[in-house]
Amino acid sequence: MKTIATYNIKGGVGKTATAVNLAYEIARDGWKTLVWDLDPQGAASYFFRIKPKVKGGGKGLIRRKHEIDSLIKGTDFENLDLLPADFSYRNMDLLLDTGKGKKTITHLRKILKPLEDEYDYLILDCPPSISLVSENVFQAADALLIPTIPTILSLRTLEQLLDFRQDNRLQSLKVLPFFSMVDRRKSLHRTIVDNPPVGKIQFLDTSIGYASEVERMALDRAPIGSVSRRNRSVLHYQSLWEEVRQRMG
Repeated sequence: MKTIATYNIKGGVGKTATAVNLAYEIARDGWKTLVWDLDPQGAASYFFRIKPKVKGGGKGLIRRKHEIDSLIKGTDFENLDLLPADFSYRNMDLLLDTGKGKKTITHLRKILKPLEDEYDYLILDCPPSISLVSENVFQAADALLIPTIPTILSLRTLEQLLDFRQDNRLQSLKVLPFFSMVDRRKSLHRTIVDNPPVGKIQFLDTSIGYASEVERMALDRAPIGSVSRRNRSVLHYQSLWEEVRQRMG
């Protein structure tokens, strides 16, 4: 099972839209796929029309009171399942802190281990922030897929994440940033996308444009590609999946 986390320290950059649409395209290609909605806001669960509720909440998951596969829900789409969000995930940092200055950064990886032979791909839709939850995600994931709006502050946030990765010796964790919510009517967006910064990391070639189809996901409550295959956003997410697959081997 290959694990991809859609992650960014910043919120509102398109993480959930990426997780939902990427997972749909992976599943459509025939790969058994699971999305874990780790964000207590539960947007990915909402898009899949599944109640953001987990039996026993975050505490039950962390303390393994229930088998993880018993908490997974099927979606309306073949090969695509969901481990829903729960509002109690807002306290997951506290649950992962064992006290006395100790913290557990491999707990999520251990929780997910029983699923390794059940799924080909796991997509983690992560809440924004650097936290104990995100440190667990870094240990569990094979790659971080990082939507980045083409602005100076967003690039600065990406640099902070790369510094954190280096300081914590996470070089084996692939980092795959790409530009999202690109509005080519804006000169700054055009300049940054056409001339991406050269430095510690290389951006993916694929970028996701700012599009009404992405905004309509909240109305349709479905991945874009399941509503219509004839729009530019679907082509962008297909291209993103193809590039991610190549980068991950």
